Amino acid sequence: MPYTVFPTLLSQVLLLKPKVFSDERGFFFESFNQREFNQATGLDLLFVQDNHSKSSHGVLRGLHFQREFPQGKLIRVVQGQIFDVAVDIRPESPQYGQWTGHLLDSATHEQLWIPAGFAHGFLVLSDNAEVIYKTTDYWVASDEDAIQWNDPDIAIDWPLKALKMQPLLSAKDAAAKPFKRF
Repeated sequence: MPYTVFPTLLSQVLLLKPKVFSDERGFFFESFNQREFNQATGLDLLFVQDNHSKSSHGVLRGLHFQREFPQGKLIRVVQGQIFDVAVDIRPESPQYGQWTGHLLDSATHEQLWIPAGFAHGFLVLSDNAEVIYKTTDYWVASDEDAIQWNDPDIAIDWPLKALKMQPLLSAKDAAAKPFKRF
């Protein structure tokens, strides 16, 4: 099996560690296999879109979600390091409003599975980072929304001391709404 699956603080968010084969020449690992992913996680999913972003040190993206077409996301860092966050925004969930955060980097090749119904964001801790993520539904611009990254009701413990600067936000993320508005 190419993955070992570990639970996180949120019951449906999973950390996946791939089996990596390394030697003096470098490494090889199977970054995704639909059948093996479904078997390892117990999920029956189909991914429909791959996204790739590159961000510089201190960039904070999020907390993003889609309202009518929620996306499950499988996050992987191919260069650099990020602090990746998932927030449960499913009103019926017993973990509603709770978050979990994990360091993801290109050295460990770990991946984070974030189910549909969660907001997602990340903070770049390295000089820059390239993030690839698979989604279970298509991106719909008119359906996208965002929660303030520093919302006091969610109280995410972003590693800002390690950053030694205020995070860099897009205009859209700087104008994001507080969690109470949802």
